[in-house]
Amino acid sequence: MISFFRNVLNSKIGAGIALAVLVLITLAFVGGDLTGMSDSGGISAGKAVATVGKDEVDENELALAAKSALSRVQAQDPTMTMKVLIAQGGLEQVLDELIDRTATAFFGKKIGVVAGDRLIDSEIARIPAFQGVDGKFDQATFRQLLAQQGLSEKSLREDIAQGLIAQQLMLPAQFGTTMSSFAAKRYAALLDENRAGTVVALPSELFAPTNAPSDAELQAFYKSHTNAFIRPERRVIRFAAFGESAVKDVAAPDDADVAKRYQADAALYAAQDNRKITQLIVPTEAAAKAIAGEVAKGKTLEAAAQEKGLSAAKLEFFSKAQLSSQFSPAVADAVFAAPVGKLAAPQKSALGWHLIRVEEEQKKPERPLAAVKDEIVAKLTEEKKRSALTDLLAKLEDEFSNGASLVEVAKSLGATVQTTAPITANGQVYGKPGETAPAVLQTVLKTAFAMDQEKPQTAQVTKDEAAPAGQNGFIVYDVTDITPSAPAPFKEIVNDVKAAWAIDKGDVAAKAAALQVQTQVRRGKTLEQAIAAIGKTLPPVQQVSMSRATLTAALRSGRQVPPPVSLMFHMAKGTVKVQSAGRDRGWFVVALKEVVPGKVESAQLVEGTQRELGGQLGQAYTDALGKAIRKEVGVKRHDKAIAAVRDQLAGAGSAE
Repeated sequence: MISFFRNVLNSKIGAGIALAVLVLITLAFVGGDLTGMSDSGGISAGKAVATVGKDEVDENELALAAKSALSRVQAQDPTMTMKVLIAQGGLEQVLDELIDRTATAFFGKKIGVVAGDRLIDSEIARIPAFQGVDGKFDQATFRQLLAQQGLSEKSLREDIAQGLIAQQLMLPAQFGTTMSSFAAKRYAALLDENRAGTVVALPSELFAPTNAPSDAELQAFYKSHTNAFIRPERRVIRFAAFGESAVKDVAAPDDADVAKRYQADAALYAAQDNRKITQLIVPTEAAAKAIAGEVAKGKTLEAAAQEKGLSAAKLEFFSKAQLSSQFSPAVADAVFAAPVGKLAAPQKSALGWHLIRVEEEQKKPERPLAAVKDEIVAKLTEEKKRSALTDLLAKLEDEFSNGASLVEVAKSLGATVQTTAPITANGQVYGKPGETAPAVLQTVLKTAFAMDQEKPQTAQVTKDEAAPAGQNGFIVYDVTDITPSAPAPFKEIVNDVKAAWAIDKGDVAAKAAALQVQTQVRRGKTLEQAIAAIGKTLPPVQQVSMSRATLTAALRSGRQVPPPVSLMFHMAKGTVKVQSAGRDRGWFVVALKEVVPGKVESAQLVEGTQRELGGQLGQAYTDALGKAIRKEVGVKRHDKAIAAVRDQLAGAGSAE
């Protein structure tokens, strides 16, 4: 599970770029998931969990980041709790990320790398959670969300600055890295190699004890394996569904309303001149000119970028004013001077040097009021309905705040109250395999497993599940009963404990037998002789053969590859290794007999391998730079403060 956690937590385009994933932003704002992020679990701010150079990572920052990481993991595994995540090393992983980010920013400031106020302003304006209904930055929304999260504008700006400094330091370290053709050819030969070997399975059940355990043995096993018998938290949810039709008597817009809106949206109906672009940003003018030269000779911008371990981004339509404010006037002038399909002259902004290809022109004439009246009427009508619906939802929230019950509110809406069976955080009905909670509740399950008992809330849910076709659906819901996650009482699961004890003992014995086979083969016995010496009737020995290309294709498509087969591609010819089947199911003995190297006859294959390895080499450079930075600035962890955060968060684990 810890490898799963790390895969979810790490979204890297190189170690340095990962440092630019801003904790306060991506974890608190992106996706609009704001529930519970301002609460640090009762941990006081101020104490440092790590000192990085002259900067600090404090307890509150670590707690916030850990809660955010849990939220990201729960998107894949809703039953994950803070207690389990911490037990599997998640808190240490989060702290490492915070230390890396802080060290890079401290080092950058030390050598004069900065992020100016205008660049920070630009980054804030691009955060979707801070944008209004028109898609533009909204100051009121910005202030409201900061207050809701308990964050100051200063801390947000400092966090963004840290990320931007990390980008400026790390991106050049991996730019343009290339692997030698010799190394690429050797690696390419591995891509088509074939391997063959023998796999022997030793199932735990064949080695399980035949004698029944004593009560003392069972009790001791239960105590030492308590986490294996934890029952998930269960909740009973009560809800009532309704649609937009609950809103009555919405007045239609008149001519004055239409004229006022046309004037307010004059820019929308004015003549437009926009460009759709593909963009690549590089750190230096020399790099920009080099790539522009390659494109001029016939290479595509995407191909030129890929050869240097970079990628060109396809962006939507921009006006000249938008390009000027987001990047620079020089960039905007160059783009609007370039013809469709051609590369604009490289220009500089605070982010670096821009190489931009113009994909499309979008030119629209001005539209008079008469031509857009019906469109405005429809828009205003929809807004009035939405406003009335918002008022209704606010009224419901007020009623709940004033003590109204779910039953009373549902009656006023003409909606029917329903109650679920006990369900778990992943939507399964507890104790009934295959049975799930009503579909209308799927979007609110996460909130339902974080809210207090009998504290009703409202929520929008998937269309058509709670309302007539074509309408948005809503529900009012609360939690009437909570059964916390806890180990099952021993007396209730004696038979389960006996079965687990037998499998555990069998797994230990199977491992010992597998190691015995390995030792005997290394001493000169044949595999068959070593197996016979065990004295057990094992499953038939399997002869396995596979090419690395087949293995790679299977992994990329998401298909499961048996662990012993994968192990063969990490062994030397003529060796024997032992591997666990996982979950106490048994062990494998794997003997690799033959390795047939692939033939590399295509220059294109070598070139493609060079590009792939070049990207990985750039990753290695940024990793090395990150380690050097941490060593240069100095990092000291404060174990007592870290333990305090760990204990506090783990204590709240069941509530997470």
